[in-house]
Amino acid sequence: MSKVLELMRKGRKEELWQMCCGFIDLSLEQFMAIQKRLLLEQIALLKNCELGRKVMRGAMPETVEEFRAQVPLTSYIDYCPELLERREDVLPGKVARWVRTSGRSGEYSAKWVPMSEGFWRELLIVGGTLAVLALCRYRGDVAQVKEHLNLLMTMGPPEYGSRAVGDSAREAINFDFLPSNGDDMPFEERIKAGFEEALYRGIDGFAGLPFILVAAGEQFKRQSGKVNLRLVLSHPSALFRLLKGLAKSKIAHRPLSPKDLWRIKGIIGSGTDTAIFKRRIEELWGRYPLEAYAGTEGGVYAIQTWDYDSMTFVPSLSFFEFIPEVEHSKWQLDHSYQPKTVLLDEVKAGGLYEVVITNFHGGALVRFRLGDMVRITALRNDNLGIDIPQLVFERRADDLIDIGFMRLTEKIIWQAIENTGIPYADWVAYKEIIGERSVLHLHLELKDNYIASEKGLAKAVYEQIKRLDDGFIHGDLSSLERIIDFKPIEVTLLPEGAFANYIAQRRAEGADLAHLKPPHINPSEKVLSLLGAKVKLMPEVAVVDEAKTEAVAGR
Repeated sequence: MSKVLELMRKGRKEELWQMCCGFIDLSLEQFMAIQKRLLLEQIALLKNCELGRKVMRGAMPETVEEFRAQVPLTSYIDYCPELLERREDVLPGKVARWVRTSGRSGEYSAKWVPMSEGFWRELLIVGGTLAVLALCRYRGDVAQVKEHLNLLMTMGPPEYGSRAVGDSAREAINFDFLPSNGDDMPFEERIKAGFEEALYRGIDGFAGLPFILVAAGEQFKRQSGKVNLRLVLSHPSALFRLLKGLAKSKIAHRPLSPKDLWRIKGIIGSGTDTAIFKRRIEELWGRYPLEAYAGTEGGVYAIQTWDYDSMTFVPSLSFFEFIPEVEHSKWQLDHSYQPKTVLLDEVKAGGLYEVVITNFHGGALVRFRLGDMVRITALRNDNLGIDIPQLVFERRADDLIDIGFMRLTEKIIWQAIENTGIPYADWVAYKEIIGERSVLHLHLELKDNYIASEKGLAKAVYEQIKRLDDGFIHGDLSSLERIIDFKPIEVTLLPEGAFANYIAQRRAEGADLAHLKPPHINPSEKVLSLLGAKVKLMPEVAVVDEAKTEAVAGR
């Protein structure tokens, strides 16, 4: 039994709140003291294991300062082949479960990360934190935190990190998944079965990628006219719920929505597009999602509170360091450069930072670059009296373009374009939000007088991307394509000679050979303008002014 569940059953509400959410009442000094104490414990474990000695390059730090000065920053390749082979004999702690995320084309099909037993025990408490904050309305409110709440299963399979976080919340407060046997079903079938079960059992909440939450709601609207009459007639509660929901939708003069049938108590959204889809989720489900910044590599990093504003860092799972934007930009220009980091008590309001984590409690990752950029919105939450810096997720820091179900690199996109057989001069691409969709927006210049439609090109590139999949696509795309109008690629054709003119202009400006061609991934607005593209990039896109590049402070 989890400690959270034990306190729930004993009715010790104040202790329950303090265990799960007491970190929001810490001073910044107290927060940093917890971080440094847990890091020193982790360093001792790392010194005594093979993988720890390998990634620390033989360093034997005794203090936090020595750790940051002597141990290099790492990426997943530094843990290969040990983590890819899931070798437990080289790790700093016994493994509770292995979790995975999508890999990188040509390097590895999946990234496997161990969750140690100590890490898992702490994640159970943070899982309780997610549940409490998703259900609460004010500081100390645990009235809705109960056992056997029904959650629609909108998370991934058990081997994914998002599911591990979901399982930690389930074990923490003992909630039930709908459908109970959903792990063995494809996404579309699972959601349909979950809705049928929920007609008589009810839904209290759910968690997952925002795109999935919207897709689940849209699927419900499509299948609402195809209710299983035998099920409804055999369950009076289902019939009553359906009739009541139909009356609500009729009064509102709109089709039946999930919010007409169920009063959702809590929703947790984790992903780059939570802020984008939150209004759509509220329209479908009647409640905004509570945003969590989480990942396979470190569980949960930060969580929104009941004001649904910026997120607050969680101190107990990972040690946080931050690479300032200017340092990240220096590294982009010279990958041999070791960027300097700052700690949470050194960040600046408004600053953009790449996140670096070291797992606590016997975890494996050391000074690991997540590839995420976050913005510090404020040094504290004045409205709620939280004395810890606040953040929002800004974008990916590396060459990955994350559009929900696909994490695409330059290599993947380039190969897909090549495989279409369409003659082209060059291309650039970035993530864009169009309405409520995250898409890969590809700007392409054709050659040899080739004529094609933008829609036809988008379809061709998408089909080639699907054929190339060796782990970077996660989720059941075929089900999504049947449920919604899923078009993750947009193409804009550039005028003839666009790239040749760009190179000529850059040469005239005195650019060196290495900077004559535009970057394929995440070009700035100035680059797009020079190419003749009349677009305005969204805030999520990595945009850096070209003038800063020359000052070693740009992309």
